[in-house]
Amino acid sequence: MLSVTPIPAFSDNYIWLLRQDASQKVCVVDPGDAAPIMEVLEREALELETILITHHHHDHTGGLDELTSRYSPQVIGPDNPAIAGITRAVGEGDEVRVMGRLFEVMATPGHTLDHISFFTPGIPSLLFCGDTLFCAGCGRLFEGSPEQLHQSLKRFAALPEETLVFAAHEYTQANLTFARQADPDNEDVAYALQESRRAREAERPTLPSTIGRELNINPYLRVHTASVRHAAGTQGANNSDLATLTTLREWKNRF
Repeated sequence: MLSVTPIPAFSDNYIWLLRQDASQKVCVVDPGDAAPIMEVLEREALELETILITHHHHDHTGGLDELTSRYSPQVIGPDNPAIAGITRAVGEGDEVRVMGRLFEVMATPGHTLDHISFFTPGIPSLLFCGDTLFCAGCGRLFEGSPEQLHQSLKRFAALPEETLVFAAHEYTQANLTFARQADPDNEDVAYALQESRRAREAERPTLPSTIGRELNINPYLRVHTASVRHAAGTQGANNSDLATLTTLREWKNRF
């Protein structure tokens, strides 16, 4: 059985730690900061075997140098020379075996051009989507185009609904607050916002989500619905999925 545990970092990042059954070997995803990872590794006498990287931003890669120097793990990530320390560059269609599970590599540009995600089918299916998909949200467009982001999100939407979604940031409350404006007729959003507030008040993560839940509450996956299209129309969008997505993302930037 593969367990996934969040390691909080900075103000709102999650570094995900993967562990297979009782093995002491572990994998971490997007280690922006080495210190909290090392604290867990040393406290629990764990062996860092693998690091997965989704994209080049420093809050996802900043701990690489210290971790690789100390533990010598394999580092799997995008084929981007800007990321120092990658030992295996991967891209669309590649497969990697991590913690006994076979992961498919998905090219998911939009937030950045080099962004990849890692998906493993099974019971349950798992998705590590970095900053492309958040609970009730999606990443800001730093390098990619709205068209690229739209295609990436459509790929996520087609995954099995029970897939657990491990995004890299605790943005759920802010995203759902925006979703109340972007999808005002959606009572699932209102309920999810109440749930997220209770979780954060109790200092619990709001992640992972699931693909099925995101299809119900994430306005960027609901650009085809009348409620979201109408709300985006008030901000100038025409009646198409891509225009709605583009308008939503720009609206959220200034929300």
